[in-house]
Amino acid sequence: MRELEKKLNYIFQDQALLEEALCHSSYANEHRTGRLSSNERLEFLGDSVLGFVTAEFLFVQHPDLPEGDLTRIRAALVCEQSLYEVARKLNLGAYLRLGRGEESGGGRTRTSILADATEAVFAAVYLDGGISAASALIHRVLLDAEREEVVEERRRDYKTALQELVQRQADQVLTYRMVGERGPDHAKTFAAEVLLNGVPIGSGSGHSKKEAEQAAARSALQDLSE
Repeated sequence: MRELEKKLNYIFQDQALLEEALCHSSYANEHRTGRLSSNERLEFLGDSVLGFVTAEFLFVQHPDLPEGDLTRIRAALVCEQSLYEVARKLNLGAYLRLGRGEESGGGRTRTSILADATEAVFAAVYLDGGISAASALIHRVLLDAEREEVVEERRRDYKTALQELVQRQADQVLTYRMVGERGPDHAKTFAAEVLLNGVPIGSGSGHSKKEAEQAAARSALQDLSE
């Protein structure tokens, strides 16, 4: 746990809070004889703490943006994929307590489990050190300039932009096709191509078919603009 605390840059006064944040329900259910609690309640609290800290950050950082834009950016910042990436950066999966089924089923790399654990850790820090400690952690691992750039990237709809570009000429037909996939079911990577009138003009990959198509469209836009 000391190693994880170094990554968090936070030392817990109550180590039990961190242990609870890393305890999946599958593990707690297999050890009902003790007083072990899963991280589900902490996850619930962490979601609210994260939402507040992120909302305050965006409110101050973007004084000219309307409510609708702020809401969309916050949703992208606190989405499951963002939290999963934070967990990967912290190697949170290595510290989780999982039941036998989740352990054998790849739970340490499952997106939803890691995202939930990230929120639970935020809540544990909040309960142990208050909102200032939780805010400092969330800012450090999530709300930096690079992360905002990633969010802005996600908000762009490359497929629509590509469609609008090719429609400037008549009788242009865009199609997408999956050309491969790899990895286990809980962590698949998909590869896609975009074709203009049957000819490939871009390719890309992502953790979902939608992401792969967007990456292919982005690749095509870059090539066409050049």
